[in-house]
Amino acid sequence: MTPPTGAPSADGPSPGEPLAPPKPVRLSKSRYLSGRQCHRRLYLEIRAPESATPPDRATQAMLEAGNEIGRVARDRYPGGVLVNVGPRQSAEALRRTAELLADPGVPAVFEGAFEFDGVFVRVDILERLASGPEQTWRLIEVKSSTRVREVHRHDVALQTYVLRGAGLSLAGCGLLLINRDYVYGGGAVDLARLFAWEDLTEEVGPLLAEIPGALTEQKAVLAAPAAPVVEPDAHCHSPYECPFWAHCTRDKPARWIFHLPGSSRLVAQLMGQGITTMEEIPPHTKLTVVQRLVRENVEWTSRGLRQVLVTVHYPVHHLDFETFMPAIPRFAGTRPYQAIPTQWSNYIEAQDGDLRQEAFLATESADPREAFAVSLLASVGAAGSICVYSQYEQAILEGLAVALPHLKAELLRVIDRLWDLLPIIRAHYYHPRFDGSYSIKQVAPALAPSLDYRDLEIQEGGVAAREFTRMVFEATDWVERDRIRQALLEYCARDTLAMVEIRRALWRKCAG
Repeated sequence: MTPPTGAPSADGPSPGEPLAPPKPVRLSKSRYLSGRQCHRRLYLEIRAPESATPPDRATQAMLEAGNEIGRVARDRYPGGVLVNVGPRQSAEALRRTAELLADPGVPAVFEGAFEFDGVFVRVDILERLASGPEQTWRLIEVKSSTRVREVHRHDVALQTYVLRGAGLSLAGCGLLLINRDYVYGGGAVDLARLFAWEDLTEEVGPLLAEIPGALTEQKAVLAAPAAPVVEPDAHCHSPYECPFWAHCTRDKPARWIFHLPGSSRLVAQLMGQGITTMEEIPPHTKLTVVQRLVRENVEWTSRGLRQVLVTVHYPVHHLDFETFMPAIPRFAGTRPYQAIPTQWSNYIEAQDGDLRQEAFLATESADPREAFAVSLLASVGAAGSICVYSQYEQAILEGLAVALPHLKAELLRVIDRLWDLLPIIRAHYYHPRFDGSYSIKQVAPALAPSLDYRDLEIQEGGVAAREFTRMVFEATDWVERDRIRQALLEYCARDTLAMVEIRRALWRKCAG
């Protein structure tokens, strides 16, 4: 819809009467980091937020997991007090924080609010190190990550800048990260070992000098009547996926050069030469096999495809696993973010083409690994190839062999029978509808148009993991639990049926 005369579009004013200067905007930690990633993103985030693509369910699941980590981290600081004030009540948050800072009986403040130089921040944890006239504090940012990233340093640096500007004496700052080496022993989680402390006091020092200039630039961007022109590129995906990607690329050609798979350096070089589409790539350009196929935009079948396909042994099992990776371990002997298998689907094809499916899905809160493994061994038996798509199933089976030594020999024999379809397709077949991607969700509809994932309630592995967690650990309504169970079974089954149809379609390509 065209904006009315004088009303701003996502990128600037429409023709007509001039607009009044944009109102000054208070910056925040997240907005500052957006501005460091891209000035255009910052502008759209504040002046045209409706242009953003809403977060998908996988992104929402990640945000929820991060919030849970933040809540658990507070338990490391007994007696700490939460500034329990909504995000739009900044004045009240500032007032309540000041009260808690002045109270020597409060050892830590959670979600404390501070403002300086037009920037408003909420601090995850502020630990009191000393009271009295010389009271000092430690700034603690909680992350669900297992390692320090560059964006984390800038995050902590900005908070340090604001807190010091607001008059707080900081003796140190750093990150609480998840410790991947912690092995949960059962019972209460050992918070001292679950989290790892990374002191950034020295590292943020040089970054503090950059902040005033960066803030001046960002405020100037926001004072402009239109969004700055920034060409979409790799920066749109790092350090975070930009929600304005679809908006900023809506006018790009269907075969835009950015979608050339492989080296981002090559793409940057081609874009620097003014090349905008695949067809414009010069013939002398050194390309990989896949890149050449993408440029030519043609279907291709290798002469060796049939020879590879006949190596399969019947009955052919088509196997897919789903897992969840809790940041806070739930089962004794597991680590943070360890992949715990929760369900499998197996489509079994006989030599005469007869097809049947078997499946397993854990539905209780107990450790599912042994039940998973025992049921799987019964399903795959001792005969036939086991078709998978990637090495993920092998990695999970290897982990099970370590966790369940009494089943190790049988699980290793299953591994010996795995027949990976992904490298076969990579080496022997390409379809223009792949768009350079060999994801099963891209490959299956190209080879079997009737197969799609859009009709499923769950369409992605991250969402499946989150829904499993809800079903087993959170949902109390049996109707809701059953709805999730059915959605999980349908999603996992679709991946295995996709492998069946991909194999059959490839056979037809050979016959043709």
